Amino acid sequence: MNYLSYKTVSVNKENANKKWYVVDAEGQILGRLASEVAMILRGKRKACYTPHSDCGDNVIIINAEKVILTGNKMSQKYYVHHTGYPGGQRVRTVSDMLNRKPTFVLEHAIKGMLPKTKLGAELFRNLYVYEGPEHNQQGQQPIELKINTIKNKK
Repeated sequence: MNYLSYKTVSVNKENANKKWYVVDAEGQILGRLASEVAMILRGKRKACYTPHSDCGDNVIIINAEKVILTGNKMSQKYYVHHTGYPGGQRVRTVSDMLNRKPTFVLEHAIKGMLPKTKLGAELFRNLYVYEGPEHNQQGQQPIELKINTIKNKK
């Protein structure tokens, strides 16, 4: 048997066979949802995973404002950024961010779980987050994906 007949296939962007998934964030725990979505965006659930290329799928997240956080994170977790000017440090709690810009909380969590390279920026472009139950990607015929996390018991 010829050992040259077995070749490792390196998947690139053209032959990655990308699919579209829609995920409902209502009642989902933020970190658990973000880690699952990051794995799908990266392509680690596929048999043809290639670490240096975009072989992951596209993900649409709906109902981003209905994501939950456990414990006291709604009031004790902060998002901090600096404007670049003296005294320009801005601090907001998660509950403030969910009221002002609900998509930011999910995008920030997922972006933090992707590589900090050009590939990570390219993978992040495959994510679409919407506040309500409607989205603009009906033309791609996305498959509904159920992510099993603990539901809020209150």
